[in-house]
Amino acid sequence: MEHPLHLFKFCPRCGSAHFKVNDFKSKRCDDCGFVFYFNPLSATVALILDSNNRLLVARRAKEPAKGTLDLPGGFADSFETAEEGVAREVKEETGLTVVSTEYLFSLPNIYIYSGFEEHTLDLFFLCRVEESKELSAADDVDALQWIPIDEIEPEKFGLQSISKGVARFKNMTMKNIKP
Repeated sequence: MEHPLHLFKFCPRCGSAHFKVNDFKSKRCDDCGFVFYFNPLSATVALILDSNNRLLVARRAKEPAKGTLDLPGGFADSFETAEEGVAREVKEETGLTVVSTEYLFSLPNIYIYSGFEEHTLDLFFLCRVEESKELSAADDVDALQWIPIDEIEPEKFGLQSISKGVARFKNMTMKNIKP
């Protein structure tokens, strides 16, 4: 496996070309001693159920995986908690207001953005939202729909961690295990 920092050729502190692999997750500058650690970005995922036990599912409007199924969510912003981030993303993508969140599990992912591999740690939350009859697909969402849990097909979700997370959530829900 190629080092995840192979595209970084110069030290971000001093600009030296003597920026070399230190270990699997870091590079070190031989000139100034700066060590850069390649840690995953935080991303949030919302699992939203309605009163009929249907999951809110999005269709991606943009690459990667344009046109495939997805769940509301996205990258956490600086100075924002994961709970604030998932609530913001749900509002931006669906128009719904999150009233409570419950952390469920996390999965690692590689998200290709502009041809670059962004390593992420996707944090899955069960989100409760204010009652609303209207959904409003926006931001990077093309469409929204409610799908009964037993009809969910995880392989139709285009992003690897989302597909795995949906399968895990469906399994938990179908076995009546508290998500």
